[in-house]
Amino acid sequence: MTTEMAALSGLFPVDKTLERWLRNKATEAAILNDRTTRLRITHKRVDELFADPLTADRDAVYAKQLYLNLDTLAPYVSGPDSVKVGTPLHKLAPQHIKINRAYIISCTNSRASDLAAAAKVFKDTAKANPDTPPKIAEGVQLYIAAASAPEQEAAEAVGDWQTLLDAGAQALPAGCGPCIGLGIGLLEPGEVGIRVGHRDAQTYLASPEVVAASALKGVISGPDTYKVPKNWSGVEYGYGTSAEATTENKLSNFLQQMESLIDRVESIETPRSKVDILPGFPEKISGEIIFCDADNLNTDGIYPGKYTYQDNFSKEDMAHVCMENYDPQFNSITRPNDILVSGYNFGCGSSREQAATAILAKQIPLVVAGSLGNIFSRNSFNNALMCLEVPRLVQRLRTHFPSPSNNDTKRPLTRRTGWTLTWDVKRSLVEVQEGEGGETWTEQVGELSRNVQEIIAAGGLEAWVKAELGKAAAGVAS
Repeated sequence: MTTEMAALSGLFPVDKTLERWLRNKATEAAILNDRTTRLRITHKRVDELFADPLTADRDAVYAKQLYLNLDTLAPYVSGPDSVKVGTPLHKLAPQHIKINRAYIISCTNSRASDLAAAAKVFKDTAKANPDTPPKIAEGVQLYIAAASAPEQEAAEAVGDWQTLLDAGAQALPAGCGPCIGLGIGLLEPGEVGIRVGHRDAQTYLASPEVVAASALKGVISGPDTYKVPKNWSGVEYGYGTSAEATTENKLSNFLQQMESLIDRVESIETPRSKVDILPGFPEKISGEIIFCDADNLNTDGIYPGKYTYQDNFSKEDMAHVCMENYDPQFNSITRPNDILVSGYNFGCGSSREQAATAILAKQIPLVVAGSLGNIFSRNSFNNALMCLEVPRLVQRLRTHFPSPSNNDTKRPLTRRTGWTLTWDVKRSLVEVQEGEGGETWTEQVGELSRNVQEIIAAGGLEAWVKAELGKAAAGVAS
């Protein structure tokens, strides 16, 4: 999921594996009348796609190129509680981490093929021990939910669904549930789950096979068939393409670096024209900096998933639980008109817009981060929450307020800094006063265009669209 990396979208070159999948779907749609894909996925459209496949130009320019040697990739488990923390399975399994709940769910990890992989773990165990039917470990609850109703039907048709039920799995309906903190099967305080729940529980993410094996044994582990690769010393990765360097690509890389350097120098030295400010729109936004020193603070940390679909939740309720999963003290520490500053990749994760509206409900008008998740950034402006990226500010705050350790329980998660930030919208300039008697410095930021100002002034994109439609209707009527 590219949103976890703060990307708005991800493009992959098409290959034979994808073509086979599309061919199967096209045939399936042509045969079965109930398939909604029959107008979208046809053999004719597949022919057209592969007749002229989408590829990058030979002289395409990239901000960064990375390579990963898949031959060196071994099973990993993410967590606890962050997809940014990953441990090879063969290093985690010897720790015998006891689990309470296991999940094979979600729209991205519970297709028929995933359910088949999980069912195979139990089938293989049954073959190895024919006199003892495989059952999930005592004290462990295994939950399964297919990515969609058709995926569940496919798993039922080949017996994989029943295999999991026979092992003691509990079936949940296809669709959103535990992933966003809804329905049954949520982790409770102190519990450990392998796959979402209470902030005082620990959560790990793993493949369907590892989840099934962990449910069977009661501790995080892999299938008995899994063997550690011989001479494995880690995943091979790095910058570039790993291809042998040539004079051509060396020259191309050098030119790209020079062009990037020239662009940066020109952006610094070229004075910007003043932004046209909409009548009534504030020319400056100022407030005390509240520092939440964390990278990859995701939307569930900002607005807990268990509140996402509660329609009776008031604006005051949203303000009260804002950042609850990150810091339960956030509500009592912050004040109206504070400016929230956090680290890098702020707002990554799911696309829930309440992550933006909850901050607004807390009467925080501006979020500043080292970098922003693209979907969060778009949701923010769509809902009239203003955001800026100022990496220098994060670096200065971390220098002045160093964190001894991320595991330090006494470390303040939300800090009143005494620093003030003023955003001169007209001049596209941020001024930071580092506390009373401290250093004052400025940083150029991106322009807040007039059309974006209009959306913010209207109270968000939906309100702006309604207003524009109202104007159009009034014009027709007159």
